[in-house]
Amino acid sequence: MRVNLKEDSYEILIERGALTKLGSWLNLLWKPQKVAVITDTNVAPLYSQTVMNQLTAAGYTPHLAVVPAGERSKSLQTAAELYDFLAEAEFTRSDGILALGGGVIGDLAGFVASTYMRGIHFVQIPTTLLAQVDSSIGGKTGVNTDKAKNLVGTFCQPAGVLIDPNVLKTLAMRRVREGIAEIIKSAAIADLNLWQTLSHLKDEADLLDHAEAIITSALEVKRQVVEEDEFDNGMRLILNFGHTIGHAIEKTAGYGVISHGEGVALGMIKINSVSEAKGLSPVGSTAQLKEMIMKFHLPTQLSDWDEKALYQAITHDKKARGNNLKLILLAEIGQAKIVEVPLVEMKDYLKEAL
Repeated sequence: MRVNLKEDSYEILIERGALTKLGSWLNLLWKPQKVAVITDTNVAPLYSQTVMNQLTAAGYTPHLAVVPAGERSKSLQTAAELYDFLAEAEFTRSDGILALGGGVIGDLAGFVASTYMRGIHFVQIPTTLLAQVDSSIGGKTGVNTDKAKNLVGTFCQPAGVLIDPNVLKTLAMRRVREGIAEIIKSAAIADLNLWQTLSHLKDEADLLDHAEAIITSALEVKRQVVEEDEFDNGMRLILNFGHTIGHAIEKTAGYGVISHGEGVALGMIKINSVSEAKGLSPVGSTAQLKEMIMKFHLPTQLSDWDEKALYQAITHDKKARGNNLKLILLAEIGQAKIVEVPLVEMKDYLKEAL
């Protein structure tokens, strides 16, 4: 699959066993150089040696940087530590970064690559389903602050993305479900055929058996939107369905307590239930969403619902423009729409606990 942009177009390889072809794949993109492999404490024991061996055999000089697993590593402090790592290894603008991990690593490594020496190139090797279907493409990078998720970031497209569904075999089921939430989102906003495919699957294991086709379908949704709106000013906003409330849930719970995918699942249900009640989304669409989310064992209720704290988190959301907020709602299953509302109206969407 190719992401065609005005500048910095790139290809995505989706293939079982692709990780064992990393060296030859990278040779098509980069000359021999230093490569910083940025990964975390969960992924490093599983795949870092394979990646390092592939890079060395292909003529690169790899340097391994391992950060603690989890959302807390997606911070300015960790980024600063990685800048020091690169500087001590004498990385220049002719060298590159390889992000090996899930969304946290992809966002963090991409942010570091886009800001170290005002930008060096990087590639994405996503190892979670969530990263494979969403965060590894599109060029968004960033880190969290105490105020909001992804508050500091850049747009920086990777030189390429390599997706190997085989690495999902070592992924904890909770993390598999986290990715499924984004797949459900993609189907709900733009792909009725994908929605019908998901409807016919039995469970998470069945989905993983069909991973190549499903990952490709979900990425096709994102590819089309990114090509149309690379810098998130218009149509690309539909990818945020469920995220306005979902990010707020993540933030108020404490990063890592509720996963991104779990927050998105809850956010989709909440935003659509109110939208349906207001007559802005079809009757019965919330029940359809809830049924799909329940089938893959994602949460549909939140016990600790703090309306005030959630609203405060939403006021820091990047989708807010002045005193207005662009909400992503369902025109129908398989088609999203953008509705701009006064920020204060979000209180209506937060009144009752899930």
